[in-house]
Amino acid sequence: MPKLIAGLMVAATLGASLTGFSPRASADPAPDMQNWDAVLKQAKGQTVYWYAWGGEPRINDYIAWAGNQVQEKYGVTVKQVKLADTADAVSKVVSEKAAGITDGGAVDMIWINGENFAAMKRNDLLFGPWAEQTPNFKYVDVAGKPTTVNDFTVPTDGLEAPWGMAQLSFFDDTSRVKTPPHSAQELLAWLQNHPGRFTYPQPPDYMGSSFLKQVLTELVDDPAVLQKPADEADTQKVLAPLWAYLAKMQPLLWRDGKAYPANGAALRAMMADNEIDIGFSFSAAEVSSAIANFELPDSVRSFVFDGGTLGNTNFVAIPFNASAKAGAVVLADFLMSPEAQLRKQDPEIWGSFTVLDMDKIPPADREKFDMLDLGVATLSPAEMGNVLPEPHPSWMELVEREWQKRYGVAK
Repeated sequence: MPKLIAGLMVAATLGASLTGFSPRASADPAPDMQNWDAVLKQAKGQTVYWYAWGGEPRINDYIAWAGNQVQEKYGVTVKQVKLADTADAVSKVVSEKAAGITDGGAVDMIWINGENFAAMKRNDLLFGPWAEQTPNFKYVDVAGKPTTVNDFTVPTDGLEAPWGMAQLSFFDDTSRVKTPPHSAQELLAWLQNHPGRFTYPQPPDYMGSSFLKQVLTELVDDPAVLQKPADEADTQKVLAPLWAYLAKMQPLLWRDGKAYPANGAALRAMMADNEIDIGFSFSAAEVSSAIANFELPDSVRSFVFDGGTLGNTNFVAIPFNASAKAGAVVLADFLMSPEAQLRKQDPEIWGSFTVLDMDKIPPADREKFDMLDLGVATLSPAEMGNVLPEPHPSWMELVEREWQKRYGVAK
């Protein structure tokens, strides 16, 4: 999932690699967001190349379904470009800008958040504002879910549209774990008694980096410091508790901390293969979905830490030079529709919690949400507990860089 390329503007040097590159087509004018009928007319017949993380088959299937719906309803063709790292899409846009390709770019839409969005916004690489002018944005729970308009502390300013909520939760096999830990410190104590039975994906994988941020948020003396840019703080002092914690944890990890799973899907597979007893996810219903699909034993259940866990919102954004801006806007609007959000929250499909306000959507749609079975292992919104705010993107960059220096090379 999302990860920032190192030194964003250094990628300008990649412009040379685009010698001979031809834009897909001369892009249409920016859609008139004050006239939705005109947007739909402009979008019809366009092909949207959606650059999105492709590491989870269920998510890929959902994206394919959404593409089929948009094709049938609006005549917009959607092609997913599957990414291992969101930074690859960011790098492509940066390279095109460096090469003077300000029209007809290859990337029409990106699944994005965090430091990738912050970097693209900072460097004027995004089209907009547009998101808050779409018809379905009126259903978004801006008040109850403030991260729908603030991406890792950075205001979205209409440059990206929310399409899913995410909160870190843990899961364990209750046939092997009788009392799960309920804090980072309890996890460490549990691991000391059960060495080798826990691990995390290797940063800069999004899930691995998120685990590090969760630990840091719990252990830092003043969590408020993480809401500001890292260069405004004494970073060595702030990060010292994290490195002290990891110094104790690393040798107790799976394979003595000398190897790491690639991503969250691999972590889930390790649980199924009885290699670990505790895993974690950013998808509320991932465990129920995996159980329903016979990917995990039905003894696996979810839990959260008592003090809360990190939460954020998934977004889609449109590059400044996208070829099919109108088509991308129409696709993004559909992703915020009650129909698409309901399917997305179904644990048998994906299990990602909605960005919508149940009091705003039509009563018939709310009834469908109320009837949705979240799954045997899915915690209710109330059970998910406190949502801890994501740190400023600069902290993630710093933590990943420093982690690589200490643990990035297998020993």
